[in-house]
Amino acid sequence: MKTILINTVLIIALSTVSIAQKFAFVDTEYILKNIPSYATAQDKLDQISVEWQKEIEAYYSEIDKMYKDFQAEKVLLTEEMKIKREDAIIAKEKEVKELQKKYFGQEGELYKKRQELVKPIQDDVFNAVKDIATEGGYAAIFDTSNGANMLFTDPKFDRSDEVLKKLGYKN
Repeated sequence: MKTILINTVLIIALSTVSIAQKFAFVDTEYILKNIPSYATAQDKLDQISVEWQKEIEAYYSEIDKMYKDFQAEKVLLTEEMKIKREDAIIAKEKEVKELQKKYFGQEGELYKKRQELVKPIQDDVFNAVKDIATEGGYAAIFDTSNGANMLFTDPKFDRSDEVLKKLGYKN
């Protein structure tokens, strides 16, 4: 009899705890747009990306010129010279693809730069959200920046400005 009473009390206690859970949401896109250092980091990344892209396009223009020259002179070249030119074009293409991979690959220079410039800001935002969740007793805080995850959100549960305030960007 005691075990039935204890189990009933436990079930009621656990169900009330789950009902009392608090939820909130933040918009990380909105938060990051209001952090000046994030905009600066993004601008710097964009500049670097454009610079590297121009460098790669210049190489591709050079390869295109080499190919057109080869096509124009092909009839005048010996078989050995044709092979040499083709090998030079192929080598140049390989070189450019390696450079492209070096700059824009999964673990490339742009990725490393992004980790260096943007990741610390994102980590600060994450830590601020975590602190707000702990301080406010929230069971979960959702991110609405992509919009696809949430069908409806009540603005009174939006903690985005609170995160910015915790980071020192809004009064």
